[in-house]
Amino acid sequence: MNSIAILGAGTWGIALAKMLKNTNKEVTVWSALPDEIEKLKKTSRHPKLPNVSLPLGIEYTTDIKSAIENKDIIMFAVPSVFVRQTAKKCKPYIKDNQIIVDVAKGIEPDTLMTLTEVINDEIKNPTVKYVALSGPTHAEEVSIDMPTTIVSACKDIEIAKIVQCFFSSSFMRVYTNTDIKGIEICGAMKNIIALATGISRGLGYGDNATAALITRGLAELSRLGNAMGCSSDTFSGLTGMGDLIVTCTSLHSRNNNAGFLIGQGLTPDEAVKKVGMVVEGINALPAAIKLGKKYNVDLPIINAVNNVVNGIVSPRVAVNSLLNREPNPAQAPLHKQPCCAAT
Repeated sequence: MNSIAILGAGTWGIALAKMLKNTNKEVTVWSALPDEIEKLKKTSRHPKLPNVSLPLGIEYTTDIKSAIENKDIIMFAVPSVFVRQTAKKCKPYIKDNQIIVDVAKGIEPDTLMTLTEVINDEIKNPTVKYVALSGPTHAEEVSIDMPTTIVSACKDIEIAKIVQCFFSSSFMRVYTNTDIKGIEICGAMKNIIALATGISRGLGYGDNATAALITRGLAELSRLGNAMGCSSDTFSGLTGMGDLIVTCTSLHSRNNNAGFLIGQGLTPDEAVKKVGMVVEGINALPAAIKLGKKYNVDLPIINAVNNVVNGIVSPRVAVNSLLNREPNPAQAPLHKQPCCAAT
């Protein structure tokens, strides 16, 4: 097993393309944007990773058929809003027993499907195996070979191990997990909490507020995950607490940075434009609100962010509303769990 098609030429897809090529994999990158592909061919650089030179031998194409045919692994790295239409384009060329890896993060708002479920809904081939690859992973760090950990999640642990082996490198350690739904819920919802910590910083609040938002945000994610039948361990592991820490505290985080700009007074549209990349936390909000209602789970931080993003309240009023909620002594504290849910 040595070949991969990477669908999407954003920073994360390109960072993984570089890493995989440097571990002697056959890598093809597809994008629906001809200008994007032409620039990559000519410069061997991504505009958002200007100091990273991409290795020779990566193939770049806008032809999805040639990109995915006869590949051992097909990886979806497009923004969440484009996952379904990309899967639809792939469908005629998907072979039986294909391994499909998703690294995009989000929940489809209309169906409340996770992204591997969205792909499966379009492909409709029961032999295809789906893996979610997720964790605390900034493209800016992976692209320069900084130490990183990530989780390969699949209902079939043997498939998760195949992907684990494929993506392992001297600086990336890959763990495995069978709770694919929990992994995907963490990946989507943590971006909303990162918006909250960014808004808090934009308002001038300090580390105390950030710590509170991260830990209480984790409690919200855990309550929702438990209601959906996910494993509690997943939320205290790399894809839960680990990804929350990196997304909520790092200056690399587009969601954290967008929240910061909103806290400073920019509108959400202005903040997204200034960040210059897709802000998945904003895209995830409609699905998060619907899931909370569907499973009757209290999500005060997520609801507060939704109110800010939709202009219902100002950021400062949203923070005050969180601080002045009625105490809930019956609410169970976050369970004590092992620090890493991966095996």
